[in-house]
Amino acid sequence: MTAKARRSANALTAAKLTANLEPGKYHDGGGIGLYLRVDPNGARFWVQRITIQGRRREIGLGSPPIVSLATARRKATDNKRLAVEGGDPLAEKHRVRDALTFRDAMEKYLAKKSAEFGNEKHRKQWRATLDTYAVPVLGSMPLQAIEVRDVLRVLEPIWLTKTETASRLRGRIEAVLSWATVAGHRSGDNPARWGGNLAELLPKPSKVAKPDNHPALALADVPRWWAALSQREGIAARALQFLTLTAARSGEVRGMTWGEVEFEGWDKTDKTDKTSLAIRSAVWVIPAGRMKAKREHRVPLTREAVAILLDVSGMPYGDGWQKPAASALVFPAPRGGKLSDMTISAVMRRMQEAEEKAGREGYLDPRSKKPAVPHGIRSTFRDWAAERGYERDMAEIALAHTVGSEVERAYRRSDMLERRRAMGETWGRFVRGEEGAKIVPIGAF
Repeated sequence: MTAKARRSANALTAAKLTANLEPGKYHDGGGIGLYLRVDPNGARFWVQRITIQGRRREIGLGSPPIVSLATARRKATDNKRLAVEGGDPLAEKHRVRDALTFRDAMEKYLAKKSAEFGNEKHRKQWRATLDTYAVPVLGSMPLQAIEVRDVLRVLEPIWLTKTETASRLRGRIEAVLSWATVAGHRSGDNPARWGGNLAELLPKPSKVAKPDNHPALALADVPRWWAALSQREGIAARALQFLTLTAARSGEVRGMTWGEVEFEGWDKTDKTDKTSLAIRSAVWVIPAGRMKAKREHRVPLTREAVAILLDVSGMPYGDGWQKPAASALVFPAPRGGKLSDMTISAVMRRMQEAEEKAGREGYLDPRSKKPAVPHGIRSTFRDWAAERGYERDMAEIALAHTVGSEVERAYRRSDMLERRRAMGETWGRFVRGEEGAKIVPIGAF
């Protein structure tokens, strides 16, 4: 058998690449020095042994299946040709690596990490901050050339005026550069790192950040605002009512499905009045994947919250009522799919415009004097709970905030569901302007 025939017989194949190979080196033949290295942990790498300007060197060519056998052979052949002509393919590889710009790295990073973003809004926010602030300064710079002073050129103009945005931006620049280092596109320290680096050059965010809270309803305005909201038609107005009664986030309400609602003690014996349905209890169980804290959250539903659900179900009350399909959205957009955040915000905006048109001040945050927004209702609820003397932990749990240390949370077995149900009933009476009404005992609805 000729040498050429032996090389051909030993050549790797696509089938062999997918086989269960033992750790070691598997040569491809062909005289270009290409082989597949299989590590003990199963990782596989293309490596080329080649003589460059009289010195024996090894060049990494990537990993299958991202780099196919055909691509690895082509790269190895190009390197061999360049070396034979007196060139240095290893230096050329480093030159190409160093030429990758921050903009290139950002695009590659976002493509790799897109599946990890909680939602499309989060992904767009990531890109928007980088495009707005980082790309104009760093975009065309080779990754290896980016230093601390360059990162400071991005951050310093907004560090004192837009501290929260700047702090998030720093973390995102750090993430892109960290990915670039691990991927082999740069080396050395990360110039966007905070500890022991930028922390020595910039003031701590907590010392300079100005709170930018969402404008909230004044407690005195809540009953009047609720009365006006109750007169409005449409699914977005009902969603806003439900959001108010549950103190939930907009995204949690907009993504709510009927499968998340649990009714207990449902009595279908001729109950045509939706406000007197004999439901012993109702709970909205929001799965961890839809929560900001990534933990399941239970929301006790009051009688009026249940009445809203029955309204939007589009089905008759009484013994003929059936819960819609588990996968169906509770508050769907008129044309299908989820309501947008702007649709719910638009309800409050139109309510404010109606007030101003009537010559009234409207519904303004008592501190900022800005028109209240849906997310600010959570702050209104928190102020109400504090003024009425509800314990801090119960109010924070109702808002699905993280309460206490990890140890404290490990020992806290209860989410105070029934106590929160009673608090929700009292909150509902306050919202409706009935705070002096008789308290409804737990379990009476």
